Amino acid sequence: MADSTSRLPGNESGDFYVDSTCIACVTCVTVAPECFSMKNSNEHSIVYKQPSNEEEYSLCIEALELCPVSAIGDDG
Repeated sequence: MADSTSRLPGNESGDFYVDSTCIACVTCVTVAPECFSMKNSNEHSIVYKQPSNEEEYSLCIEALELCPVSAIGDDG
């Protein structure tokens, strides 16, 4: 489970975030490109935009569930 105290810089404020355990696998960017992007020369991903509709929210949940290292958090 992601740790909000390890939230990476660059994450957009809000419920979803990526923490320091991210391994840059790009799963989240592939699943929800409207909300996730790669950062720092592709060292890790971030949430650059919080979901603004039900479809984006569902895709963020899917990305969270598929993350191989549980680096995506949802404080909502």
